Amino acid sequence: MGSADDRRFEVLRAIVADFVATKEPIGSKALVDRHNLGVSSATVRNDMAVLEAEGYITQPHTSSGRVPTEKGYREFVDRIDDVKPLSGSERRAIMQFLESGVDLDDVLRRAVKLLAQLTRQVAIVQYPTLSTSTVRHLEIVAITPARLLMVVITDSGRVDQRMVELGDTIDDHQLSQLRELLGQALEGKRLAAASAAVADLAAQLDGSGGLGDAVGRSATVLLESLVEHNEERLLMGGTANLTRNTADFGGSLRSILEALEEQVVVLRLLAAQQEAGKVTVRIGHETEAEQMAGTSVVTTTYGSSGTVFGGMGVLGPTRMDYPGTIANVAAVAMYIGDVLGHRAG
Repeated sequence: MGSADDRRFEVLRAIVADFVATKEPIGSKALVDRHNLGVSSATVRNDMAVLEAEGYITQPHTSSGRVPTEKGYREFVDRIDDVKPLSGSERRAIMQFLESGVDLDDVLRRAVKLLAQLTRQVAIVQYPTLSTSTVRHLEIVAITPARLLMVVITDSGRVDQRMVELGDTIDDHQLSQLRELLGQALEGKRLAAASAAVADLAAQLDGSGGLGDAVGRSATVLLESLVEHNEERLLMGGTANLTRNTADFGGSLRSILEALEEQVVVLRLLAAQQEAGKVTVRIGHETEAEQMAGTSVVTTTYGSSGTVFGGMGVLGPTRMDYPGTIANVAAVAMYIGDVLGHRAG
């Protein structure tokens, strides 16, 4: 890229930075005063004219300064060379806050709250998707000789508890056999494979008396925990942050809030992001959702040991601090994965 193109990009970068900070259209004099661009006001005016002709900036009002377009933001984001790393104290504070979560629900609630505070946007975290989860452990506890508590723990930290009412009583030896049979069928398998294995086991033992009946009843209850649910759960936080930037949405805030409430659009955006460790930025129309006009979505995945548990990210106006948002989304995702992975280990 030639020096003129490089210089124009520096002008674009300065316009983006100032507009995100001030919400005001940016003029050439302000750029020269605030940024060490090393060229005259006349050169900056010429560069701005070229950037406007090429669709990177636009003039919202006659005789006003310029603001970035979606194309301008896209160019800016694509050329972010390095995201400023969080400081050691910031990283420790994030880790300590998430580690204090008592269970999966609490860790994810804390992650949403933290991300909304750090970015001042709407934070979204998807519960671990069942299809990627593996059964780590099955525990069976006899509440009475004819009533069992079954606890399924997955590698993503998900815990499901189910009660099983038996047709007959079983003794400690039979309970141990039941625990071993079901444990061998389930543990270490993805949920889809585990559900098939437990169904096969029940079919093999059908009609074989006391233990067969107990396996059959247990399998019926376990399948409710193991079979993929169609609805995916989302946690959101910081929705009120949108109201701080009402002008950025051009009157479409209501449709954005409705889309968030319905969750379908958000789930689709998170589902499209499945590459571990990669942060994706969709700006304006790139979200391919009419209801999301004027917004940008920064998403990534969280997980452990190369396994993706779910998606997460933030939604806010296109006038967003992209470098800071990308850094915070990546950091919180990494630490959620560390916390959940450590607990599953």
